[in-house]
Amino acid sequence: MVKPSHAITALLVFLTPFAYGATMTNPDIKFNPNPRVRYEITAVVKDAPGPFDRIEGAVQYKVTDRNCVPLTPITGAAQFPEKRVPIELHRTDDHTYKGDVYVDLLQDEDYFGMGICHWSLIGADVSFQVNKLYFSPSLFHDELVGQRPVVRFFSKRSYELSTTQRVDMGNAHREDFKEDANRTFSIELTAREKTP
Repeated sequence: MVKPSHAITALLVFLTPFAYGATMTNPDIKFNPNPRVRYEITAVVKDAPGPFDRIEGAVQYKVTDRNCVPLTPITGAAQFPEKRVPIELHRTDDHTYKGDVYVDLLQDEDYFGMGICHWSLIGADVSFQVNKLYFSPSLFHDELVGQRPVVRFFSKRSYELSTTQRVDMGNAHREDFKEDANRTFSIELTAREKTP
């Protein structure tokens, strides 16, 4: 018969590496030393009612291989590692910003001793900040690699209410704003594959 104190000690030894999240959700993520699949993201702003305080972008990556990620001991669910990487944006004129993203930026690796984990690019977004408000259109994976432009429309009224902290993802159609359709501006995101 196992003594209760020994059972508790064994359980704690088993759970300790996972409790701190060091191996489950925060593996030692490495960057690919030679990424080759590069896309240039272009953001074009049209008819904005005023300037922006800050423009920044980011690309989101996630491991999607179920077989390479251990299950959490309590819930039995897999927690797939994710990483968000900033995009260095350059202003090319008063309305246009460009930056590069790499599909293969992160190193595929056996992070958990269960086989190679493969990273997938989930999407990229660009945020235009005014006071506490972020206008944040996104390009998801298929739109990015398919090089399909995405246009999002935003209300100028939203811009005027920028002291309220929030994120405005925009609408796909100008007509979605109904009576305010003539008081909108747009941000278009496009991706173009660049040769190494």
